Amino acid sequence: MSLKIYNTLTGKKELFVPLKPEKVGMYVCGPTVYDTSHIGHARSVVIFDVIFRWLKESGYDVCYVRNFTDVDDKIIKRANETGKDPIEISEKYIKEFHNEMDALNVLRPTIEPKATEHIGDIINFIQMLIEKGKAYYVEGSDVFFSIESFEGYGKLSGRNPDDMIAGARIAVDENKRNPMDFTLWKPAKPREPSWESPWGAGRPGWHIECSAMSNRYLGQSFDIHGGGKDLIFPHHENEIAQSEALFGKQFVKYWIHNGFVDINNEKMSKSLGNFTMIKDVLVKYHPEVIRLFLLSKHYRSPIDYNENSMDEIISGLDKIYAFLERAAKVGVSLSDNNPSDSDLKDKKANTNNLSGESWAAFKEDMDDDFNSARGIATIFDTVKRGNRILDSIGESAGKNSKDSISSENMQELSIICSDLQKMGSILGIIAQSPESYFKAKKEAGLADSSIDPKMVDQLVLERTEARKSKNFARADEIRAQLDAMNIILEDGASGTTWKFGQ
Repeated sequence: MSLKIYNTLTGKKELFVPLKPEKVGMYVCGPTVYDTSHIGHARSVVIFDVIFRWLKESGYDVCYVRNFTDVDDKIIKRANETGKDPIEISEKYIKEFHNEMDALNVLRPTIEPKATEHIGDIINFIQMLIEKGKAYYVEGSDVFFSIESFEGYGKLSGRNPDDMIAGARIAVDENKRNPMDFTLWKPAKPREPSWESPWGAGRPGWHIECSAMSNRYLGQSFDIHGGGKDLIFPHHENEIAQSEALFGKQFVKYWIHNGFVDINNEKMSKSLGNFTMIKDVLVKYHPEVIRLFLLSKHYRSPIDYNENSMDEIISGLDKIYAFLERAAKVGVSLSDNNPSDSDLKDKKANTNNLSGESWAAFKEDMDDDFNSARGIATIFDTVKRGNRILDSIGESAGKNSKDSISSENMQELSIICSDLQKMGSILGIIAQSPESYFKAKKEAGLADSSIDPKMVDQLVLERTEARKSKNFARADEIRAQLDAMNIILEDGASGTTWKFGQ
């Protein structure tokens, strides 16, 4: 394997060599389920979904763990505000999260543990830390992790603990031995969920849950840990400290962190009123448009969400499906589940087991630190190449039927379409038939514009008649009228069809 991964821990790209041959353990920090998820959450989930897909495509047996933090100050605050039980709050947003991720064609992880279902594991982990002298209990207060007990504290973020103490702007908790010590277990408060423990009723701190759950499912050491860049410090730094202090071995071999989503060149924040929720974006855009956008920059880079960017993505996705539609019309079989393929009897080529130069280029892109941005560029280069073949045989002008296409052209088009579908399956796009995609796009566009499709059909028919009678002025007039309505006409050998533009 030639996969290289940028490792946050070392600050460089490294050849990926898993701890166990052909097996990969991957843990990604999931959402704290107290509210609706935003577009930043979607970026992280989609990126690690693609990483999951690529690792499997590369032949690895992957155990992918993504947790839910379902006990937390924010959840408790929301429960108190609404008068609902914290579990009711978390379950509501877990369900909403699943619905949104399903809509975005995100594969479910192998395991999705919840913190509340692993309290026993968390308590055991804390007890072992105390017994080893890495953590301490303050009577009537918290159980704290002692950062002085772990020599490597700060190695992931590159921060010096002494500098952090000197620069701290928050009041120091007098119960701590060191101002940078962090909470593993906190005592129960009125109207908060709690569990019995050796230190009295209480609940876990945030950082300990991921160390306990990753150890439960992936062991003391595993291959990949991921999340947003905002988790590097303190969350992931503290996970390293807890786990390596306890087990005395490297916790994670490769650390992967994704960049943020900005909104119109501003940081997304509630104070700016630009928090963009996934459910709202799904109402406005096709799920594949959203995925293509989220993957259009390298995962470590920031990405800016704005209407112009989304319009460009829509246009790009349309071009991909438009090419596949053209290819299907000349006899290329796109996939077994494409209903439009059932009547393509002549020179029908199954593309599923073919691969060509585009797939080879895409593999290089993905093996270079999961470079989806370059992979998408490869997809568009492939579409251009396929369209040039179709143009060369006169398909766009209706001069050739599928019977007149050479076997060489058919073979090349089949390989191109196969490559596109394989690349799409990794990025989670091109999951529909062109027919279904454009039908849905037409229906959505007509609904948004309140345009009567029967009226459009009548204008198309009138234009056809005008062209037959050589009344080209009237035909052009109708075309201009349809252009103003964002209707795209396509003239072919079998007549004129229409689509709704972006």
